[in-house]
Amino acid sequence: MLSQKTIDIVKSTAPVLAVKGTEITTTFYKNLFNAHPELLNIFNHANQQKGRQQAALANTVYAAANYIDQLHVLLPAVKQIAHKHRSLVVKPEHYPIVGENLLKAIKEVLGDAATDEIIEAWGEAYGVIADVFISVEKEMYDEAEGAAGGWDAFKEFKVVKKEKESDVITSFYLQPVDGKQLPAFKSGQYITVRLSIPGEKYLLNRQYSLSNALGEDCFRISVKREQLEGAPEGKVSNYLHDHLNVGDVLEVTAPAGDFVFEAPEEKAVRFIAGGVGITPFMSMLNTLANEKTNKEISLLHATKNNIVQAFRDEIAQINEALPNFNTVSFYEELNGEANASSAIQEGRVTEEVLKELVNKGDAEYYVCGPVPFMKFVITTLYALGVPKEQVKFEFFGPAMNIEEAIA
Repeated sequence: MLSQKTIDIVKSTAPVLAVKGTEITTTFYKNLFNAHPELLNIFNHANQQKGRQQAALANTVYAAANYIDQLHVLLPAVKQIAHKHRSLVVKPEHYPIVGENLLKAIKEVLGDAATDEIIEAWGEAYGVIADVFISVEKEMYDEAEGAAGGWDAFKEFKVVKKEKESDVITSFYLQPVDGKQLPAFKSGQYITVRLSIPGEKYLLNRQYSLSNALGEDCFRISVKREQLEGAPEGKVSNYLHDHLNVGDVLEVTAPAGDFVFEAPEEKAVRFIAGGVGITPFMSMLNTLANEKTNKEISLLHATKNNIVQAFRDEIAQINEALPNFNTVSFYEELNGEANASSAIQEGRVTEEVLKELVNKGDAEYYVCGPVPFMKFVITTLYALGVPKEQVKFEFFGPAMNIEEAIA
């Protein structure tokens, strides 16, 4: 339990963290990896290079300062981050290392303004925050290991099928090398894959949504090839596309994540996807199709054109299986494909499109895609009167808070 004095000191630093947070976390990661390069086997290098991890940690530290006396307020965000930590196999022994280097970074950036009293207060506060994460993550590790077919860290999986879904997305079907059953997962969850790429000093981890239905004998991940010159994300996606083939083995963690399908039976469901953000929805839709639900379901999928859009045939099959399913594809360019039917529209998802969707009646909304797309869709849904608790979303990458992402 923190003293009131410690709480007051930590909360008083929040304005400074709002200004200096990213500088502190950038310094933290630089020092951390210099002192403990082995941790580069855990962290996503692309998120580091693009500054995403630094910004996400800065938001977390700022929130912790503001709510240090009400940590229960942060529990939903803590659980989202903890899912990612469990999936990356972050362990209790890593937290003291992080704490030591975070305090050093605060001192280095703030200089004399970071008095011994402030550093001591933050040391105490970090210990409390770390204990919360360790406790939540222990429950997740125990649940993952205790599930039928479960395990707690990485396990070898073999590629049993590789299927091209579009010009930029390829699916990989994975089965455990030991032949044991797969644990049950929830539609919308993801796994971490870890692999060693020739020429790379450290292991590389990436998290991919499971895109197949529940109850199948394999995991399916659907990976977008990142084609931008020099894009750090492309290192893994291009390797998977070009070099990972049937029979190859990679390491996988048990399914994780809290962006899962939990819509009340009486409510309609609206899936709104941008690009490869459709992958978690494919798991949800395939599961609903297998259940032969009568629920009213809509899918809006925004993408560049029909060439890069994935799962067209699969979505057509889902359409046949679900009596109350409606899907519309929004192409930035028609690329020669006529938009004779309402199922294909030229242009982007606009406020008018979303207004028409909202006017259809009460529903649960699931949103996934690039951050700018999600910012627009989510803020528009809020402005149109959709209650926040009925809008669920998932960021690919470090856990972020949508209110801070909008700012």
